[in-house]
Amino acid sequence: MSDTKPRAKGEMPEALLTDELIASMSKRAGTQLRIEHSTNNEEATRIAVAKFAAGIGDINPLWTDAEYATASPYGARVAPPSFFIGCFSGIQFGWPGLGSFHNLTRVTFDKPVYVGDTVNATCTYDGFTGPRPSNFAGNMVTDLFTNRYSNQHGEELAQIHWEVVNFERSAAKEKSKDKSEKGSGPTLPHEWDMDEVERIEAQVLAEAPRGATPRYIEDVKVGDHVDTLTKGPIGLTDEIAFVVGGGTPIPRLSAHAVALHSYAKHPAWSFRDPETSAQEPIYSVHYNKHAARAMGVGYPYDVGFQRQAWQIHHLSHWCGDHGFIKSCESRYRRFVFLSDVVELSGTVTGIRVDDDGEHVVDMDTQAVNQRGEDCMPGKATVALPSRSDDLSASPAAHRAR
Repeated sequence: MSDTKPRAKGEMPEALLTDELIASMSKRAGTQLRIEHSTNNEEATRIAVAKFAAGIGDINPLWTDAEYATASPYGARVAPPSFFIGCFSGIQFGWPGLGSFHNLTRVTFDKPVYVGDTVNATCTYDGFTGPRPSNFAGNMVTDLFTNRYSNQHGEELAQIHWEVVNFERSAAKEKSKDKSEKGSGPTLPHEWDMDEVERIEAQVLAEAPRGATPRYIEDVKVGDHVDTLTKGPIGLTDEIAFVVGGGTPIPRLSAHAVALHSYAKHPAWSFRDPETSAQEPIYSVHYNKHAARAMGVGYPYDVGFQRQAWQIHHLSHWCGDHGFIKSCESRYRRFVFLSDVVELSGTVTGIRVDDDGEHVVDMDTQAVNQRGEDCMPGKATVALPSRSDDLSASPAAHRAR
């Protein structure tokens, strides 16, 4: 089954994992992909940084307040650590006619992005694992990618290793339909009592970044709780704001003739909305209920890289201006649907001096929704200053220009 063009309104192209498709994708392992059509920002301009910070809900003045940032260890405004996601995050690649979900991300950070920097991105397809049977959707394969980011000085800023699960969409739709008919899934959208909503919003407004007050390694103990950061109830504008900030892991959103020419060239990039009859990008599963259902999911849901940015936001809130996130990993185990609330937190699991001679904290992180499900279990390593050293040698100051 190789036809990948939608056959009716509300349908997405469907295909099976054939031997021919597997052989074709095997030949592409090791390819450095063309990503210009999915690059959203190439310069960390003042506005680009502000839009990205707003798109992930990050109120830290380090990203937007020039006076505050000048007095910080960095000596000038820097972008949120996850800003490179707003330059290039991911790409639709291969496996025509299969559904896909972002499954895992591992990030390592080397240097901060300063306002005014150029960010250059590359993406390599490292191959895939599988095929293998899935409880969710028949047969599936997992793609492996590596993104690398550097600045105008040729300095490496960060690397992302990420995975995408590709599945036979027709089987997923049938299992989703069966689950819905049996009433075994969650009620969507979630029905909130206004008293609950007011409590949640008050909690969000009370959360603040650590900021200029150092969090010293000596003040942290194994077993410590990592401050909670709350997202939600997730709304349509939260998804749009992430798109506006540049986090879209697809070909850039376009309209009218530009969009139609793209869809004519790449039919698998779109589906036809049954209400408007317009062609919409497959990415609209994150804000369009018809697209989500065509993908085999009951309701629009968040973006994997968006949730990754939330984890990084949570870590930067906790470590303060003098700390530096060295690495983090997240696994996407549940959908975060529109109307959900997610509380990000964590637990300190280790304190050590790493191979770079820095004092670091290892932690397990989590993102728990109102149903008590951990939708993003993860890990992180964060460098903190020591009271035995001068703050001018803090992890952030060490990486400042």
